[in-house]
Amino acid sequence: MIGYTLRRLGYGLVVMVLVTVFVFVVMRLVPGDAVSLQLQETGVSAEEADALRAQFGLDQPVWVQLGTWLAGAVQGDFGTSFYGGEPVTELFLARVPVTLQLGLLAIVIGALLGIGFGIVAAVTRGTAVDAAVRVFAVAFLSVPNFVVALLLLTFLALWFAWSPPIVYTGPGEDPAGWLQQIAIPVLALGTGGMAAIARMTRSSMLESLGSDYIRTVHAKGARQRTVVFKHALRNSTIAVLTLLGLELATVLGGTVILEQMFAIPGTGQLIYQAVLDRDYPVVVACTIFYAGLFVVTIILIDLMYALVDPRIRTGRALS
Repeated sequence: MIGYTLRRLGYGLVVMVLVTVFVFVVMRLVPGDAVSLQLQETGVSAEEADALRAQFGLDQPVWVQLGTWLAGAVQGDFGTSFYGGEPVTELFLARVPVTLQLGLLAIVIGALLGIGFGIVAAVTRGTAVDAAVRVFAVAFLSVPNFVVALLLLTFLALWFAWSPPIVYTGPGEDPAGWLQQIAIPVLALGTGGMAAIARMTRSSMLESLGSDYIRTVHAKGARQRTVVFKHALRNSTIAVLTLLGLELATVLGGTVILEQMFAIPGTGQLIYQAVLDRDYPVVVACTIFYAGLFVVTIILIDLMYALVDPRIRTGRALS
């Protein structure tokens, strides 16, 4: 098990390095840089622009910039923002709680509703209810979350003359205002995960309900409720948990547009503005966070499967 874990960690480290190099290089291939944008806004002289580039290290070859940044990153120094000179780590960590609040709430709501819809669809297989759940799942898997947010915003504005507050307030300052502002983004983020979880739950439940041991439980006179929740649902848990892990990374990545739309000061809004400003250190740090979250999630899922099925550790699992 230790060897298997170390191999997965090694693969994850390689992925992180490749993602870092890719983002670092691609951002510098984008026309213009932070100094050029500041030059347009403030009208500084060419000499001052060259001095700024030297200060930021932008006058050096890309591979030199990358080496310098990596040398600092391994010591926990991810550089400073080109705008304001604030350390990237402090700038980023200040916004992480906001994004985690959105993501975790969306996952919880999506998981509860998705599992519920999946169970109902499996138990009522072949009925109008089952068909409705499947149509719903396909529809919300096909629609981007920001489109769902726009539809919800339009519906609430037209039918209830309500729109969320413009200025963000934290849950500690104004709980009611905070809930109003995050309600639409959370629902929009949760719909995709809810649809995916509903489909996965339905599929896993149908497989469990059609198995021999479930027939045996039925033959022993167990109630339908006991069969569904104690036996079939428990056997379907692994597949659903796997999907939940992947959905967490997907949901957090999906906050970029929604945080910008609803003026929520999270990491999504931070990376969006950093890309526009060509604030390379911030973009790279945010990308590493999202990539690292995804890699860690995949590793944890792999380890969970390896614990459940030891054949995976030796590569002899059935396909």
